[in-house]
Amino acid sequence: ILSGDEKLTMQSLNERLASYMDTVRSLEKENAHLEQLIREWYQQQGPKAAKDYSHYYEKIEDLQHQIVTATLETHRVLLDLDNTRMTAEDFRIKYETEHGLRLNVESDLGSLRPLLDNLTLSRSDLEMQLESLQVEIIDLKKNHEEEMKSLQTQSGGDVSVEVNAAPGEDLLKKLNDMRQEYENVIQRNREEVEKWYAIKMEEVSQQVHSSSQEMESSNQQISELRRQYQSLEIELQAQLST
Repeated sequence: ILSGDEKLTMQSLNERLASYMDTVRSLEKENAHLEQLIREWYQQQGPKAAKDYSHYYEKIEDLQHQIVTATLETHRVLLDLDNTRMTAEDFRIKYETEHGLRLNVESDLGSLRPLLDNLTLSRSDLEMQLESLQVEIIDLKKNHEEEMKSLQTQSGGDVSVEVNAAPGEDLLKKLNDMRQEYENVIQRNREEVEKWYAIKMEEVSQQVHSSSQEMESSNQQISELRRQYQSLEIELQAQLST
């Protein structure tokens, strides 16, 4: 789809070509009229022998045909040259756009790295907290066992040991439940963070890969257009020099 400026340019080129064709047709009519006047003048000179200029007419017509052909070919080359310029400009704009998108993707990728570092630090901190809680639970369990032994020694009976042991067991169970719940929360958070990061990295990788392919294709097309542009310039110079 052509933009507004490109449509105006194509309209201008078409108008120029139509003007050139009108000029060629006008010249052909004038030449035909002059040839008719020349023939009539010789016919009015009477029966006296006149020189035969028919071979000149053939040369003139051949030269006229060559002029018209060369003119049309020159205008065709000019039109192709203008079209190539517009196409090259379109690809240049597309290349710059794709290049900007790639820079944006690389910038987004760079901004994700600090986030990953922060998540890694948070994970390490949570693991340290978990380890600290595990040590605390071990200490509580050890203290509980020591207290139970002390109570058993003081009471001297199995019944009181069982009665006093119940609150300690409840406390240990609660601590174990808390530890398990905390570990589950940490694991869920870890899995969610890793899943989110993997998805983001995949999206960024696909965008970078797509941008790289489009930029490579644009570079190849621009190189081909430059080659065509140079070829058309050479062809145009050859037409103008003949």
